[in-house]
Amino acid sequence: MHELNIRRNTALLAATLAINSCLFQLAAAVSSLTFVLITGITGLLGLGPAIFLASSGLAALPAGRAMDRYGRRPVIVVGFLVAALGCSLIALATRTDSPLQLVTGMSLAGGAGGVALLIRTAAGDMYPPERRARGIAYVVFGSVFGAILGPAVFSPLFAGKDVEAHALTLPWLAAGGLALCAAAVAMLVRPDPKAIAEALGAGGADADEPAAPLREILRRPGVIPALLAALASFSVMVSLMNLTGYVVVEHHHHTQQDVFPIIGAHVLGMYALVLVVGPLIDRLGRGTSLWTGLVVMALSCVGLTWFQSVIGTAFLLFGLGLGWSISFVAATAQLADRAAPSERGKLLGFNDQISALAGAGLALLGGYALDTLGVAALAIGSTVLVLTPLVRLLRRDKTVGTIAPRRT
Repeated sequence: MHELNIRRNTALLAATLAINSCLFQLAAAVSSLTFVLITGITGLLGLGPAIFLASSGLAALPAGRAMDRYGRRPVIVVGFLVAALGCSLIALATRTDSPLQLVTGMSLAGGAGGVALLIRTAAGDMYPPERRARGIAYVVFGSVFGAILGPAVFSPLFAGKDVEAHALTLPWLAAGGLALCAAAVAMLVRPDPKAIAEALGAGGADADEPAAPLREILRRPGVIPALLAALASFSVMVSLMNLTGYVVVEHHHHTQQDVFPIIGAHVLGMYALVLVVGPLIDRLGRGTSLWTGLVVMALSCVGLTWFQSVIGTAFLLFGLGLGWSISFVAATAQLADRAAPSERGKLLGFNDQISALAGAGLALLGGYALDTLGVAALAIGSTVLVLTPLVRLLRRDKTVGTIAPRRT
């Protein structure tokens, strides 16, 4: 098995996620402000994040299908090249004040983000079911370094500058350069993780057997509960995170520079404890882990009604990220358990599609609620939504093994 280069590939994929984490933080911190500053539309401040999220969702399922057909590596590389182009167009829009260039750039960068999220498909490929959550955690842990690198790269670029469109040019150009670096790292991944999964006989599936249609995969035990938990956790997390920058600057009257430590704390919450979270999920079971993560997220959401300081907000965003980490890794592991290597990209791509589109809708709705009703409405609404899947999860709090037997 040495020639499969599992450790080397794990490190390389973790490095790509570290770089992607920087891009993720920039989009979370300034996408709302970038949209408002260029278009002048404050009533739809959630539209900037919504464009990113909708594009991510629309790209996820086609990207997942492409991964199943062509392999994980080429799709990941193309995704980061598209991200570089999108970030460059956004940077250009900050100079030309062109809404068309802005929307095009955000759409490309958002779509590329949907591809980057599917890197966890490659992570799930390289480990057997009993160690799958741990393997996913190893790759996702790379984002911890991005949580540290993001503020180090972007905070100085905003230091001492007024909040205006021209101040955003250099950060978006830097993001484009980072995306190119991620593409170069991803090219070094060999062999392709899908080939590793087939060599390991992951899940006991026959690599030569045709993949089942998506509708059949969705009927397998444990798939729908995992999808519901992933849908709630991801959509609430990304919508709330993307609106936090606006809340911190416009409602709590902190500086733009203060946003990056808060988003950095959020990303640390998402990934810093993942090496503990992964083995814990393998030990406790997917179901228990799913609802535990949702409860932690709910407590963090409702806390936004009380805390306004930078430190308090950072602590709550850390909790939001930690709760998401638990539910995200558990849902990913359970979905990977239920799919063969030739089906895994398709299933996780579908999961990401519905989650990102829901997140886009929540970003729009949350932005409107924030603008008209205030921070409390955003926080309480998010709390209710993230707790909704518990009705289903608490009725079926059991892990359902690995891939179901294929049709005969």
